[in-house]
Amino acid sequence: MKPKFNLWIENKGTVVLSEWRVRLLQAIASGGSLSAAAAKMRVPVRRAREKLAEMERGLGFKLVEPDPKGQGRKPLRITARGKRLIQQFGAFQKSFDAEVARRYRAAFGR
Repeated sequence: MKPKFNLWIENKGTVVLSEWRVRLLQAIASGGSLSAAAAKMRVPVRRAREKLAEMERGLGFKLVEPDPKGQGRKPLRITARGKRLIQQFGAFQKSFDAEVARRYRAAFGR
């Protein structure tokens, strides 16, 4: 047996960060476009676009911006605020991973 949990952050009832959404941002960063990120995440571009727009609306600021140095039809890069959120969520989630593991061992002795 292994414990699992799903962590997300909401702002006024809108999910603005989750593991899946952070992976989407990371895929945009590595692929340089929304279409490349959608392909990597195995979701339609429309869904990726909707989730990105939902995050940006909920946060009140842009997470991606056009990349003038990028290649392809619509190159994108993560904004400085977006990069910071990716790092913050990663640290936040890592602390939860450790706490869940500790509590699991306490409850189940494993």
